[in-house]
Amino acid sequence: MGLQEVWFILVAVLFTGYFVLEGFDFGVGMNLPVLGRGEHGPERRSAMMKSIGPVWDGNEVWLITAGGALFAAFPDWYATLFSGFYLPLLLILLALIVRVVAIEWRGKVDTAQWRGWCDRGIIFGSWVPAILWGVAFANIVRGVPIDADKQYVGGFFNLLNPYALLGGATTAIVFALHGAVFLALKTDGPLRADAVALAKRLSIPALVVAGAFAVWTQLAHGTGWTWIVLAVAALALVIVVAMTFAAREGWAFVFTTVAIASTIALLFGSLFPDVMPSTLDPAWSLTIHNASSGQYTLTIMTWAAAFLTPIVMLYQGWTYWVFRKRITVAGEREPVAV
Repeated sequence: MGLQEVWFILVAVLFTGYFVLEGFDFGVGMNLPVLGRGEHGPERRSAMMKSIGPVWDGNEVWLITAGGALFAAFPDWYATLFSGFYLPLLLILLALIVRVVAIEWRGKVDTAQWRGWCDRGIIFGSWVPAILWGVAFANIVRGVPIDADKQYVGGFFNLLNPYALLGGATTAIVFALHGAVFLALKTDGPLRADAVALAKRLSIPALVVAGAFAVWTQLAHGTGWTWIVLAVAALALVIVVAMTFAAREGWAFVFTTVAIASTIALLFGSLFPDVMPSTLDPAWSLTIHNASSGQYTLTIMTWAAAFLTPIVMLYQGWTYWVFRKRITVAGEREPVAV
């Protein structure tokens, strides 16, 4: 295995960490209108934001690291991706900025109107990336019009094909489920009961939508060994349904994590050795070899990653351990039906 293969796997791992960790952050924001209503709605929404308060910004670092790794290890992939997918990636960036500002400033002014506008920003900044990340990665796997000069020559609406839209629906519903399960794991009392109920309602549609996307991916783009990954993802989703109905949110969270990680493995496994297939001519596709940096750059990056990655992961794991206690909503006595 050469360094190009190593860094392809590392980029996949970094995006997996981002979608697993930031996925439940998005899910919490997406579920604000559902779980944050009723007589104690304001207190509920504050408790929901407290559940991710110590970790959400650390979770976003995975995206920054993945983007940096992509730029340094596969500069041609980075350049073609960010120029060809400029509009959807810009929308993701703007949504993330709105979300960051809303989270950071939510507690700066103690009025219901201010918190309401911030909550709208959080909801918007959670739904838009949750959908568009699925659209983007589905298009990467499907292939896009790339010419001999490694330039994307399609338009924005070329990205809105049925497969990509199903990918967007998959990430949206799976992240919403992941967030509901996380809230069931991190909260107590009526809010936890309602999060469990919401997870039950989302689990079967998530199984259907994500299962359809995974099967389409395998049949259209998969290889022999990715059938195993597909089976793992499908089994994980089935177990999630069972665990949500059994109110075993700890195991449900484990298996939503497995389902997300398996789906990313399916996408990257179906892509390899390409990094952006060309629908105009396979010879014009970007691969791990013709889109990568030089050997010296990859060697230096590998040593740096080997030293720094364990430190970062240990620190982030310690953060989750410190803030592991459940959160309750003061004054709430009876569950609010969802």
